[in-house]
Amino acid sequence: MRADFLRPVLRLAAAALAVSLVACSKVTPANFDKINNGMSRQDVTAILGAPDEASGASLLGLSGGSATWRDGRTTITVQFINDKVVGKSLDSSGN
Repeated sequence: MRADFLRPVLRLAAAALAVSLVACSKVTPANFDKINNGMSRQDVTAILGAPDEASGASLLGLSGGSATWRDGRTTITVQFINDKVVGKSLDSSGN
C-alpha cells in the first residue's frame, strides 16, 4: 500500500525538478540580447554560465575562437577575438 502512495509523489517530484531545471536555463533570447560586441569572455560567461563547447586558435599574436551554449532547442554561439565578442548567433530551431 505504501508503494502505491509513493509512486505518484515521486512522479510529481521528478516533474517539479524537470520544470525547475528548464526554468533556470540561462540560454534564452533575453540573455542573448545582453551580449554585445566588445564584451569580455568573462562577462559572457557571467551571463550564460560555462559553455557546452569551446574552440580556439592563436596566430601572430591574435587569439580567436567560439563558444556554444545549448539548452533544449536553443543554441547560442559567440565568436571571440582576443577574448572580446566580435559576433554572436541564436538558433531556436533545434538544428
